[in-house]
Amino acid sequence: MLWIEAVRQLSSNLVEPFALEFVWRNLHELTKLQWLNLQKEIISETEWTELKSIAQRLENDEPPQYIVGWAEFCDLKLIVDERVLIPRPETEELVQMILSDNDASARAVLDIGTGSGAIALALAQQRMQWKITAVDISEAALEVARENASKHNLVLKFIHSDVFENIQEKYDIIVSNPPYIAFDETYEMDQSVIRFEPDGALFAEHQGLAIYEKIAERAQNHLKPEGKIYLEIGYKQGEKVKALFEDRFPGKTVNIHQDIFGKDRIVSVQ
Repeated sequence: MLWIEAVRQLSSNLVEPFALEFVWRNLHELTKLQWLNLQKEIISETEWTELKSIAQRLENDEPPQYIVGWAEFCDLKLIVDERVLIPRPETEELVQMILSDNDASARAVLDIGTGSGAIALALAQQRMQWKITAVDISEAALEVARENASKHNLVLKFIHSDVFENIQEKYDIIVSNPPYIAFDETYEMDQSVIRFEPDGALFAEHQGLAIYEKIAERAQNHLKPEGKIYLEIGYKQGEKVKALFEDRFPGKTVNIHQDIFGKDRIVSVQ
């Protein structure tokens, strides 16, 4: 059987050909051209067994990024596994907003709920003068973040902390993409997310607002007078999160920003 026939046979409504291609190419370090040339060849029994195994994992909703062990974020190839959330394209918009709003001069930055380190590392790569601290309540997530920092030769400070619990300093920028999904909103989620990504990085009490409430309550103690806050939010949370921070920061302007799909996605305080 030719490779192209094998891929066609294993493809279904649950397994897209591009997903099989993505996983195989990355596990075997093939270029796009090498993959295309492979389609004309006869598939070996060993390859057929491996390809079927990959298809089964995809059919069982395992994310392709977890199978290959990495995800791309802001031109960084980041290690990901079931200890951390897979970084989303919408979060790249959060990074770009921070970079657009703030020049390269020295700043102290705190990333709350860093997970894989995606936001902190993307900022560190573009702003070498910034002193960046990344915190997470999950020690397992911090292990991944440290691995990613080492992989990309980026120097950050990592702290095990529940929001500000183990933080003493004040910062020019506080950023967070916290867990913000309400426990009764799983009907909106893909099975791959529910089954494989860590609950602690997804769900929060108080209809998904619990971490924003913690940040709003204590951020005054850790934000410099001219400091700024940037938060990724769920698309239905804009007005509630905005009200939280307007109450705690009456002297600052709180804005809701939409993502490329026109959905509320970021709240800024500055």
